Amino acid sequence: MELYATEEWTDDEAEILRRYFTNLDGPVFALVNLPEVVKGALFARYSRTAKSLRRLFLDEFVGDLDISGDHSVDATVGLARAEELYERVFFEYGDDSVAQLGGVHLACEQASNLLTKVLEWGRLMAYMEKSTRYVAYDARLPNGRYRYYRDPAILDSPLGARYVGDMDRLFDAYAELLPVLGAWFSAEHPKQAGDSDFVWRQSIRAKAFDALRGMLPAAATSNLGIYASGQAYEALLLRMRAHPLPEARAYAELMLVELRKVIPSWVRRVDVPDRGGAWVEYMEKNHAVMQDLADALFATPDDHTTSAATEGGDPEVTLVDWDPDAETKTLTAMLYPFTHLPEAVVAERVARMGAEERLEVVRRYAGDRSNRRHRPGRALERSMYRFDVVSDYGAFRDLQRHRMLTIEWQSLSPAHGYTLPGSVIAAGAADAYHAAMERSAALYDVIGERFGPQRAGYGVALAYRVRYSMQLNAREAMHMLELRTTAQGHPEYRKVGQQMHRLIAEKAGHRALAELMTFVDHADYEHEGLERLAGERRAEQRRLRVQPPPSG
Repeated sequence: MELYATEEWTDDEAEILRRYFTNLDGPVFALVNLPEVVKGALFARYSRTAKSLRRLFLDEFVGDLDISGDHSVDATVGLARAEELYERVFFEYGDDSVAQLGGVHLACEQASNLLTKVLEWGRLMAYMEKSTRYVAYDARLPNGRYRYYRDPAILDSPLGARYVGDMDRLFDAYAELLPVLGAWFSAEHPKQAGDSDFVWRQSIRAKAFDALRGMLPAAATSNLGIYASGQAYEALLLRMRAHPLPEARAYAELMLVELRKVIPSWVRRVDVPDRGGAWVEYMEKNHAVMQDLADALFATPDDHTTSAATEGGDPEVTLVDWDPDAETKTLTAMLYPFTHLPEAVVAERVARMGAEERLEVVRRYAGDRSNRRHRPGRALERSMYRFDVVSDYGAFRDLQRHRMLTIEWQSLSPAHGYTLPGSVIAAGAADAYHAAMERSAALYDVIGERFGPQRAGYGVALAYRVRYSMQLNAREAMHMLELRTTAQGHPEYRKVGQQMHRLIAEKAGHRALAELMTFVDHADYEHEGLERLAGERRAEQRRLRVQPPPSG
């Protein structure tokens, strides 16, 4: 059985590709022999196209590069000389920190939406993932398959035919509703004077994709670009080898093969029994012990979940922990580096401040923020917040990628109900949407009964809600909430960000810190227009500015 779809290359295409990619047929490969800016640009474009990275390189990049001097290069051959050099530096002159000093661009394709969350766990890594807001999932691959992960054990079992049939029907339903929602949004938001057809159509498409992405199952595959140091990759591979999801463990081996071609010694310890082997065993045992303990402690069914057949409302966000003295401590941290006094003395002076004097310190520290990218310093890291959140899995996917927070999530299931966008109801597509959710929940049940909850998650549609905790300081809250509540943000995670901001101000009582977050937007754009329209207008203006002048 072919687990991953492969692409065909002409001889000329293969000759070019093998200079820059460590293999030509696998779903995981490293980028080499290219300028760093080209690698970054490739990953940036990657997130908004259905193309594989290698096809994207051929179609849109190679024509603008001077590759005449690279004819003798073959990136698909293992780098023996690099191995010798790294061995000497890493094991004779260096320590663990040496592996922080070199990085690799790695393309990870055809990964399920369960696996992408495993890949995006590390804080010290950079990711670029294909967006469900810009790429439709309605087309089949050249091999006739929709883009979803086919777990070998499931397909080889008596459930194999049902798994493929139900998955295909979920994708069929998504494909059938895309033109329905597109037509409805077109009628609701006609093209405005001054907007090009392209800008308007892109905004309509994004709106339709947003409304229907919840119908896609978590098995839907994505492409992910990663840039990280050798040390970060080592940690990632160990976590993946210990992960209960078989896809993660198998994918780790694909990654290890490619990383050994470019940073061989920096991932050498992954296979050393008393290093990587011992670390993996430790993580596996801890996970199993904690799962058994939790199962025993909470064996009695409770009423804190909703029926799989029910429709969830807005995200549920609860502020569960915060420091009542956080504002005093944060103001102390703001003033401390500008004095020569002990922190206790500064704190005592802050404690005697009145409300207006405190606000003056906060406002001076924030300065004149003309846009959300102007962020104050690390004094805001003195205040911490912990939230318990229930939102659809699609919103969780976006929020989980914020690396400067601590996030833990429960396994994906239909237990908390699902979201139903109002636009789907208004477009007359609610019945088809409900039917897809029922099919998804039933598939989860049958897979879970035979294979357990980890694999059962493949069948769960992204509209189903998942519970997770988010712990972050005020500085990260400023960054995340200002970014995720912008007009072009997805409605579901915008609601999460808005609720978090209100809770910081009202429940924690940290109104001065909430006031610092000037660019948190509480408007309801979902019912006011096309969220992506302004962004598409700006993108078109940028494109026009870089167009070459007409010849002649």
